[in-house]
Amino acid sequence: MDVPLPHLDRPFDYLVPEALDAEAQPGVRVKVRFAGQLVDGWLLERAESSAHPKLAYLEKVVSPVPVLSPEVARLARAVADRYAGSLADVLRLAVPPRHARAEKAVTADADAPADPDAPADADARPGGRAEVDPRGWRDYPAGPALLRALTDGRPARAVWSALPGEDWADRYADAVAATVAGGRGAVVVVADARDLDRLDAALTAVLGAGRHLRLTAADGPARRYRAFLAARRGDVAVVIGTRAAMFAPVERLGLVAIWDDGDDLHAEPRAPYPHARDVLLTRAQLGDAAALVGGYARSAEAQLLVETSWAREVVADRAVVRARTPAMAPTGDDPQLARDPGAASARLPSLAWTSARDALRADLPVLVQVPRRGYVPSVACADCRTPARCPHCAGPLALPSAQGTPACRWCGRVAAAYACPECGGRRLRASVTGARRTAEELGRAFPGVPVRTSGREEVLATVPGGAGLVIATPGAEPVADGGYGAVLLLDSWALLTRADLRAGEEALRRWMAAAALARPGTAGGRVVVVADGALAPVQALLRWDSAWFAARELAERRELGFPPAVRMASVTGVAEAVSDLLDGARLPDGAEVLGPVPADEGRERMLVRVPRSRAAALAEALHAAAGQRSARKAADPVRLQVDPLVLF
Repeated sequence: MDVPLPHLDRPFDYLVPEALDAEAQPGVRVKVRFAGQLVDGWLLERAESSAHPKLAYLEKVVSPVPVLSPEVARLARAVADRYAGSLADVLRLAVPPRHARAEKAVTADADAPADPDAPADADARPGGRAEVDPRGWRDYPAGPALLRALTDGRPARAVWSALPGEDWADRYADAVAATVAGGRGAVVVVADARDLDRLDAALTAVLGAGRHLRLTAADGPARRYRAFLAARRGDVAVVIGTRAAMFAPVERLGLVAIWDDGDDLHAEPRAPYPHARDVLLTRAQLGDAAALVGGYARSAEAQLLVETSWAREVVADRAVVRARTPAMAPTGDDPQLARDPGAASARLPSLAWTSARDALRADLPVLVQVPRRGYVPSVACADCRTPARCPHCAGPLALPSAQGTPACRWCGRVAAAYACPECGGRRLRASVTGARRTAEELGRAFPGVPVRTSGREEVLATVPGGAGLVIATPGAEPVADGGYGAVLLLDSWALLTRADLRAGEEALRRWMAAAALARPGTAGGRVVVVADGALAPVQALLRWDSAWFAARELAERRELGFPPAVRMASVTGVAEAVSDLLDGARLPDGAEVLGPVPADEGRERMLVRVPRSRAAALAEALHAAAGQRSARKAADPVRLQVDPLVLF
């Protein structure tokens, strides 16, 4: 039943009246009486008998269209259990709201007689194995083998690190084509509309028009529901979309794929807050399907898949990487610093300015990436800028005031005697949170050059290849015709010193996404990062080796007890409600409770950390405790999040 109460998270038996026998099939939407009210629900299965002696009847079949497939129902149950959520909440994400007009149109199309004079399309549905040209996958030693496995229908699992300048959409289109050639379907999830448009165009070029569907909430209720119903009917073998597509009902699923899994847009902001990557990997596991996790940078979660042998990495040889990587340089190595120490604090150091000037003189565009505003300031060592962490739990330290004593934002302990583990310094400072970054400033630095901006208000998809300045926030960088002559990565400390477990990983991901747009090869474009070249994320960028950085991050998180090396849950609410839930939860052995620390709007937050082997037990315990509170009709809500994207 579509009832958001944890203690009612189970199937209920109802009798099917004879008048509804034909329509009441598994997967349809229904209405039933419960506690004197008419509520919505999904019919999961039909049975001959029930253990309950007295049953009520179904009131109504909302629509005879079976919108919930058995495979998606199993997946939804697994996702609910993994995230300590309710099946009804997951089904609300998996099945779009009904749109009667779109449903009627799709049903009418399905019932229309076929045109006997229409040419038969042997490729309209999956089937008919054919060889797929590996094309760009030849640059990766394991690439052609991956395509062969997809064509053969084998459940290959791959973590792909893309080369600079790689047209990732074409590579994904090749993987999908290989899957379809093997007679199976595919689901591909991307972060935003720009990536979806690129993938849409690439698939149309490879498969032909009408061979795949887009599924995204941005298309509107009617169009989205119509696409969902077409996928549920099996009209096409391939569905692509944003995170709304992670539950797409594709028949004979052979491949699930996600691009740039580190992007926070893949995290669902509604309960139970699943991440598209984890949903797709769960789907691959349940359905014995192949999985492809790709990006220019590699997340710690993707590295864990490689290190546990769940997936195989697909990377290029170092010689190919060096040949394809544009010239890169950190401003920390700029000789100008020796002559002018003040240049270290300049927002546009001489090396960056010279690189931009040379590219513009060559009639090439210049990309300037600036971090978006609004990051939460963190505390770092005033001498070496190492982020300050709690000596007890490794959580982030915060200063309540300029003269206050640092305290942990996780466990709440005061760190009055804090000393930096890197340099021994005892002075703390608020980290850089951004600077004035306007197109007008750069326009004055390069008069007569057209200046374009791409950000929250207006995101550009492409820009022409001539001389021009493009100022973009991370994730909004447009593609330039022929590539950029120079890419400048400014305000690096605003990314590196955020109060975020993933600060270094996220900085590298954003830098690599921008650097990949430069003209490839050392004789092509130039990338300048305004940062010290000794920093690990900068080193990974210069060598184009995100796998090395991801392995380093994962090793450090294992040592400190951070996700994904452990499973962590966040419990947020008013103090009494949080204590009530945790007191009633039968937490598994080895569970460590951290906190409380202030959250927002008068609420507090506590974290529960367990080994990965206890992850299922933790989710079950928290869900059961939430069910006990809802059965008692506890007044104050508590927000449960398993593996939240933001821990600080």
